[in-house]
Amino acid sequence: MEKLVVTGPTRLKGEVEISGAKNAAVAILPATLLINGTCTIENLPNISDIKISCEILEKLGAKITWHNKNCITIDTSHLTTTKAPMDLTSKFRASYYIIGAMLGRMGEIEVGMPGGCKLGARPIDQHIKGFELLGANVSVEKGKIYAKANKLQGTSIYMDIVSVGATINVMLSAVLAKGTTVIDNAAKEPHIVDVANFLNTMGADIRGAGTDVIKINGVEKLCGNATYSVVPDQIEAGTFMLAAVATKGDLLIKNCITKHLESTTAKILEVGGNVEDFGDAIRVWCDKKPCKANIKTLPYPGFPTDLQPQIGVVLSLANGTSIINESIWDSRFQYTEELNKMGAKITSHGKTAFFEGVDKLYGAPVCSSDLRAGAALVIAGTVAEGMTEIYNIEHIDRGYENIEEKFRNIGANIKRISE
Repeated sequence: MEKLVVTGPTRLKGEVEISGAKNAAVAILPATLLINGTCTIENLPNISDIKISCEILEKLGAKITWHNKNCITIDTSHLTTTKAPMDLTSKFRASYYIIGAMLGRMGEIEVGMPGGCKLGARPIDQHIKGFELLGANVSVEKGKIYAKANKLQGTSIYMDIVSVGATINVMLSAVLAKGTTVIDNAAKEPHIVDVANFLNTMGADIRGAGTDVIKINGVEKLCGNATYSVVPDQIEAGTFMLAAVATKGDLLIKNCITKHLESTTAKILEVGGNVEDFGDAIRVWCDKKPCKANIKTLPYPGFPTDLQPQIGVVLSLANGTSIINESIWDSRFQYTEELNKMGAKITSHGKTAFFEGVDKLYGAPVCSSDLRAGAALVIAGTVAEGMTEIYNIEHIDRGYENIEEKFRNIGANIKRISE
């Protein structure tokens, strides 16, 4: 078992390079299954979710060549099975993208129910609705999803809720379908645009990604033979932006798309931080105690749910009482119990939490309940007095590349210990 040990308080200063976007990469890798050929993907984040994704692709018959830890070539010319390994697909949420890709390419797939962070009810009904409207037969039995179609047929699909996963999955399944598919009330996150750009680079015809209406004109095949670079990770960038504010630090965050960070920037300015925008980099610094703020998480371009725990650390140290309303997931406030062990004063009721700002946090043994909660605890440990031991760090490794090294390079006293 491994843990992270953080000793604080530390004021973070310096530069940090942002990796490729986890949420884009875990969809782009399954999307390669649609290609009857090879492609090269650059700027992959070196995280556990990516390594498991590659294992799943290999089990399905893909051949993967690693050029370095962030660049691979995938040959999906000869897929050998339509049964995805249940022991691997159950380890993370985004494994469900295999369904849309394999339906489109092979016409059938058997896959285990997806796993991932325990954030409350996470149904896949909108995914299934989309597949069925395209002409697939889908059943869920004994922890497995079975989907089969003779030939998918383009159609109009209205999403009952804005769902990133369902938008991408339907997009994947529609790329090789006959005719035109229109997804209405589509999610607009940057990684949806990135997946669409990847598919278009490989020969697809997708229009409108990044708006609430996406139009997919089916093509006969994707040929590949191209290289694609994954978009920078907006959530990792936002994590370091909020770490700068919490620690009263000064960070230059490089290799990011600042347009994707506007809602985070707005909240940092509201709590009294400073932001300088360079287009492909952003500087964030703060020299005073943060001010209180009220936040509601929303689909993009609203404030992202994946940055809610990180800004929760900032509000734990702010002047006055702040309120966070979580509108996406039911159980995203599990981290508040851990922050309270460190001296925070947070009360949560359902999807609302009240943060009464304190002067200091103090080091304590804490457990990461999910990926973003783990990142928040690293920030909390950096700003807290004394030693913080963070357990269950396998959650953190799912989405952050070399997190201890990146924090150490900007001044944090952090180390990974095997027990």
